[in-house]
Amino acid sequence: MSLLLIGSHEPRTIEQLERCVRAEDGAAGVLCADGHVGYSQPVGGAVAYRDHISVSGVGYDIGCGNKAVRTDLRRADVTDDLPRIMDAIVERISFGVGRQNDEPVDHPVLDAIRAADAAPQRKLLDLAHKQLGTVGAGNHYVDLFADEQGAVWVGVHFGSRGFGHKTASGYLALAQGLPFDSRAGEGGMDAPPTLLAIDSELGRDYIAAMTLAGEYAHAGRDVVVDRVLDILGASATLSVHNHHNFAWRETHDGEDWWVVRKGCTPAFPGQQGFVGSTMGEQSVILEGVDTPEARAAFFSTVHGAGRRLSRTQAAGKLGVAYECSVRDCDFSAPRGRRGERCPRHPDARLIKRRRRVRPGLIDYAQVQAELRERGIELRGGAADEAPAAYKRLDEVLADHGDTIRVLHRLEPLGVAMAGAGTFDPYKD
Repeated sequence: MSLLLIGSHEPRTIEQLERCVRAEDGAAGVLCADGHVGYSQPVGGAVAYRDHISVSGVGYDIGCGNKAVRTDLRRADVTDDLPRIMDAIVERISFGVGRQNDEPVDHPVLDAIRAADAAPQRKLLDLAHKQLGTVGAGNHYVDLFADEQGAVWVGVHFGSRGFGHKTASGYLALAQGLPFDSRAGEGGMDAPPTLLAIDSELGRDYIAAMTLAGEYAHAGRDVVVDRVLDILGASATLSVHNHHNFAWRETHDGEDWWVVRKGCTPAFPGQQGFVGSTMGEQSVILEGVDTPEARAAFFSTVHGAGRRLSRTQAAGKLGVAYECSVRDCDFSAPRGRRGERCPRHPDARLIKRRRRVRPGLIDYAQVQAELRERGIELRGGAADEAPAAYKRLDEVLADHGDTIRVLHRLEPLGVAMAGAGTFDPYKD
């Protein structure tokens, strides 16, 4: 079994990669320094197969990735106007689970979905149209940056939204012999990989469907960036655009492989990538280089800083409680039935509400105050996306040594994300 581990990782994360590699004789795996536990295949992991493609490895957010553009604006052009700009971004661009675009757009990718080889994808056309140009939730964002020379950049991170999620779910079901629109048995986070033979009809169908979902994700990022450029009244002078949840047919050392990347940025020699950090730290534009270490890693690098705390550790645990309908009553019970009476107010009923039943490790109000003090305009976000929930990007990049070269460091000016409690099932 061929494994390359970059940086330090928890045993469970390594076990996930080992399980994926063992699924095919002669497969190889790489775990980047931002790696952490994912569904079936670890986030930050790449697995190279000769004869299979992994539906679970690509995951639910097919084509999730980053796009960054350098604009013709300077930092001084936007500094005084940042609050208005960020307000306009969250007003014109939809953030959150299941959100629709308030300004629907037409795009050639919708024509491709209308004529998709996979009939089930054609049935998703209406959903794809409504969500094209929406960002979603979780760790997906629209950010403004300034580089070392003072140029303003726009950076975005998200994927194929509901279209990609339903595509992935459908092929997981088909792989189990179920209809496309049925619910597949996932088997939990540590489930073995769902592999399809590349020379099978189902394998070929999935590759075509995955490719189309990737085109949709790419188009969505283009739409959002163009909208932000319109808000700024700016033009792009350089564009960097990559998937990091995808599978490509690649040649390494003269051999052909299907390299399945989950939260793992391709970094071939000279290929540039945008790697986001946290809402309070520098992101980077990097490029791949040709070194023995880079070749051993299948020219793979990080897609972000990587989680240090789970979402529950960072933000606390949400649960259900039954609370009195009287405004000033603090009675609460963990169990009950809707309509029961409050023991303190017999005329009042108990109302079922979601609430935080265990506090998290991060004080998000303090995070917000610190960012304001630094002049960073934050819109949305939550404790589970705070800087302390993540590793440090500089540290994980250092673990990758001379496999990549940093071209630009981008200082955050404005950050827009969905608000608290909006974990995104379409995330990577």
